[in-house]
Amino acid sequence: MQKLALKDIITKIKNEEIFEAVSSDYSFTIKIDEYVPYACGAVHDGHQFRKELWKNCIHSEYERWYEEDPETKNMVKMHPIVIAGCDSRFEYDLNRGPVDAVFVTAWGKQLWREPLSETMKAKSLQKHANFYKVVHALIETLESKFGFCTVYDMHSYNWKRWDREVPTWNLGTSNVDNARFGEVIEDWRQSLSEINFPNDIKSTSLINDTFHGNGYFLKYITKNFKNTLVLATEIAKVYCDENEQVIYPEVVNTIEKELKIRIPEHAQAVYNRFKN
Repeated sequence: MQKLALKDIITKIKNEEIFEAVSSDYSFTIKIDEYVPYACGAVHDGHQFRKELWKNCIHSEYERWYEEDPETKNMVKMHPIVIAGCDSRFEYDLNRGPVDAVFVTAWGKQLWREPLSETMKAKSLQKHANFYKVVHALIETLESKFGFCTVYDMHSYNWKRWDREVPTWNLGTSNVDNARFGEVIEDWRQSLSEINFPNDIKSTSLINDTFHGNGYFLKYITKNFKNTLVLATEIAKVYCDENEQVIYPEVVNTIEKELKIRIPEHAQAVYNRFKN
């Protein structure tokens, strides 16, 4: 993996070059092994937190980890095109628009001991803006080359804090064209429900049960690109102990192996249906 400036990453994408890079400020990674009509994103995978913010932050390292989506990049790392955030959503949230990306409060708790200066906010928002410049270049290139593409927008959620049974997988579809894409969304839901997990973990999948797909990553792509379907795909954190901050590698490995087969199969079916 090489370190590249923003303009060089965008140039490589527009030239359809094969490369793997981390941005020069280490805020995100992108890998393109091959240009195919689908991509995977893991915007909340990151845990980095600028050191100059540490003393001012009220939330502990564990509290930040608890609301992030650890391992979501690893679940899709074998796919040809993967873009992922490196920074914690507590610095700036890539799944919120620029106005709301830098938190004041987080999950009902004040985040900062002293309000952030405009300079501090600007540093974070510049990284947010740079990420979306790359997203725009990537989807623009894929749509232009293939006519249609699918983005698998990977997230996770804390299931133990719900007071009812919740699905292993949730698809959020409230901001995509369900009249157009409803059947392939259902195909994706069905495929996910068929995954066999170790440790007697149940495999269930529902649409718009716990979350509804209101993230900015999905909304940005959907607004700007009419021939790209974004599938906000959330897995309950059955792959870790969310209360003890312990990852279960055998479960992560199972998810990775299953998605290595299921995502390309589904993406190809979607492409065959909508490419014209």
